Amino acid sequence: MDQLGQQQPQQQQQQQQQQQQQTGTAANQVARTAGLPLSDFLMQLEDYTPTIPDAVTAYYLNCSGFEAADGRLVRLISLAAQKFISDITNDALQHCKMRGSQQSSSKTKGKDKRFTLTMEDLTPVLAEYGITVKKPHYYI
Repeated sequence: MDQLGQQQPQQQQQQQQQQQQQTGTAANQVARTAGLPLSDFLMQLEDYTPTIPDAVTAYYLNCSGFEAADGRLVRLISLAAQKFISDITNDALQHCKMRGSQQSSSKTKGKDKRFTLTMEDLTPVLAEYGITVKKPHYYI
C-alpha cells in the first residue's frame, strides 16, 4: 500500500509536467503563428500600390507634424485613407440608388445605368461619418 501511495503522487506529478510542457509548446506555437500573418501582411503591403500615392500621404502627414521614417507606415495610412474614401463613396452610391428607385419606379430599367455622385447623395453620408458639409449661398 505504501508503494501505491507513493506511485500515485509521482504519476500525478508526471502528468502535470506533461500538461505544462504541452501547454507551453501550444503557447509557443500560437505565439509563432500569431506573428506570421502580420509579417505576410507587411510583405504584401510593400507590393501593393494604393490609389492615393505615398507622396501625397507623406505630404499631408508632414503638414500635420507626423514624420514617418518607415515607408510601410505611410503606405498603411494610404491604404486606410483609401478604405475610408471607398466606404464613403459606396454608401453614397447606395443612397443614390435608393433615391433613384423611389423617383423612377415606372421608368425602364437598364443594366447600363450610370450614376452621378452629387452633393445630395454625399452630404447625408458624410454626416454619418461626422463630417459636416455646408452648401455655399451662391455659385460662381
